[in-house]
Amino acid sequence: MQEGTHSVVLVTCPNKDEARELARLLVRRNLVACGQMLDIESVYVWEDEIREDPEVLLILKARTEAFCQIQSTVLENHSYEVPQVVQLPITASLPAYLSWINERYA
Repeated sequence: MQEGTHSVVLVTCPNKDEARELARLLVRRNLVACGQMLDIESVYVWEDEIREDPEVLLILKARTEAFCQIQSTVLENHSYEVPQVVQLPITASLPAYLSWINERYA
């Protein structure tokens, strides 16, 4: 498999319900192969204030080419004004795992 054809997309959500619904939507639309949720604590600046909030990190596995559609779907369905949607390339993996991701797009 070519390097750069697969990615991990990170999206933070305010709670597990929103993260779960977003993951389900992305999987149903065949934009991602998998979505995993982790409880996290974030410290950040928003509107000139330092804030600390619990969040849920959604870790999505996808083909790199799907990023624009993933981003659009997140923007249309996310409660944050400016959600985190960050794409990271998968530079190495088990070939069988990448093949499994590819099966979602067949």
